[in-house]
Amino acid sequence: MKKSMFLFYFSITLAIASSALYHFSQKSTPADVNPAVTIMVTYAVALCLTVILSFFIPTKIGFLAELKQLNWASYLLAFSIVGLEVGFLLVYRAGWNVGIAAVLVNVVASLLLIPVALLVFKQQLTWINIIGILVCLAGLVMLNWQR
Repeated sequence: MKKSMFLFYFSITLAIASSALYHFSQKSTPADVNPAVTIMVTYAVALCLTVILSFFIPTKIGFLAELKQLNWASYLLAFSIVGLEVGFLLVYRAGWNVGIAAVLVNVVASLLLIPVALLVFKQQLTWINIIGILVCLAGLVMLNWQR
């Protein structure tokens, strides 16, 4: 139980910290650098880091056997990650506020995923979830309110 609680809190902390660092880095990327070049460098460094990480999280069945277990989701993830990278790079170059753009994208993406959660993954919404969704929608209106 203790290990799973550590993973529970560590994983969300890592995701939050990485997301904040991600948006800070995207907003700080020089505007005159070609988006393809910056993303190539990003993925070259990411490849090196994941190779190093693989020594700390070894496979149980071997690397090639792990590759054979992959499905379409890994390839679709690659397309979505490149879309996110280019999208946010262009969003910040277009002048979006770093806090508002990140919140807007995450809330709208979460709202788009509700039907997927219900239909594909058979997850359920509670009344508390529905109230939370309404609060998010109100938040979007408030973020974009023109003074």
